[in-house]
Amino acid sequence: MSSILFENVRLIDPASGRDGKGSLLVEKGRIAALDPKDAPKAARIVDGKGAVLCPGLVDMRASFGEPGAEYRESIDSGIQAAVAGGITSLALLPDTEPAIDNPALVHYIRRRGEETGLVSIYPYGALTKGCAGTDMAEIGLLKKAGAIGFTDGARAIADTKQMRNLLAYSGFLDTVIVLHPEDPSLAKGGCATASPQAVKMGLPQIPACAEAMMIARDLRLAELTGARIHFGHVSTGEALGLIADAKKRGIRVTCDTAPPYFAMTEADIGDFRTYAKLSPPLRLEADRQAVLAGLADGTIDAIASDHSPADADDKRLPFAQARAGGTGLVTLLGVTLQAGLPLLEALRLLTVAPARLLGLEAGTLAVGAPADLCLFDPEEEWTVTAGSLPGRAQNTPFDGRNLKGRVLRTFRQGREVFTAKGLPA
Repeated sequence: MSSILFENVRLIDPASGRDGKGSLLVEKGRIAALDPKDAPKAARIVDGKGAVLCPGLVDMRASFGEPGAEYRESIDSGIQAAVAGGITSLALLPDTEPAIDNPALVHYIRRRGEETGLVSIYPYGALTKGCAGTDMAEIGLLKKAGAIGFTDGARAIADTKQMRNLLAYSGFLDTVIVLHPEDPSLAKGGCATASPQAVKMGLPQIPACAEAMMIARDLRLAELTGARIHFGHVSTGEALGLIADAKKRGIRVTCDTAPPYFAMTEADIGDFRTYAKLSPPLRLEADRQAVLAGLADGTIDAIASDHSPADADDKRLPFAQARAGGTGLVTLLGVTLQAGLPLLEALRLLTVAPARLLGLEAGTLAVGAPADLCLFDPEEEWTVTAGSLPGRAQNTPFDGRNLKGRVLRTFRQGREVFTAKGLPA
């Protein structure tokens, strides 16, 4: 594998706090030196022209359709979207068809990722068999097979006693449990957050408190069992208040959010825009502001894409019947850069923070680390256009949105896996 010397770049490494001009040398797929005095004569030179060079993004929450629903998004199509978004490490949810609830499927997902050579894929294991919320999956065997954590994806576990048992057992394995924070009975049949707009549109509603109620329950169970829990796509101010308080009390809890919850509100469902039908649903402006505050004060530990693919038939239905979910891989960086955070902090939430939560060797520019890199122009503007995005799924809630921050090149283990159109390969 040839050497690569990145010159004339703004090096940003959230793990060390570095942010400044410099150069970086890659040899044998790993970072060999920062600001090297000498480089191999045969090294390939990449002139960054002042662009940002940072660790490849680490997405800790995404779904593909494979296995079972490849027509929505296969692994091959999904990783094309991932690398176009600067993502080099991807954690996949297990609520596929069949669910990732046995070691053979964990091995299958990891092998498929390696076969592509483009992205490192880390599968979660199902917390319950079939992600059905009842019988515990063989989480010990799944962890041994390579599952990085356990979750039922976008399905909450309603049975409180079973949730206690799951958390108690997970404590023996010292593994993270990722939870969908939504009371199933309150959310059943709903498709929009409870609000005057939902009433006006005649849409079945989900009270915002459904999120806080489930989080309150699971925090109490985590305190009881000592388990390590992580809440995905937190979207309400009340829930964030509970999490912040729990952290102060020493409960082992972390959480993430996704770009729609700090960049959009329920007003964006507009004229029954099914691309903006998400789970959890888009919230009120006060909740959006609370999520922004949670990002700024550290209550929220990471930002995930929450990529949830759908095909045209999934979305070309009345709003209440349409499939919930939106794509998020390509837009993850661009939308995050609009959140008003310092660039170093925004990138921390997308790189080293999720990597540390999952125990991955990723998200840093340290010498010796894998050369998973993202080169991007934070000032270049582009327009999100459904139908022309990389990947099979095009159901982006940000369709038509102008973003600032374009990925120019993505490298995995020193090999270039994405180049923006108009740039030399």
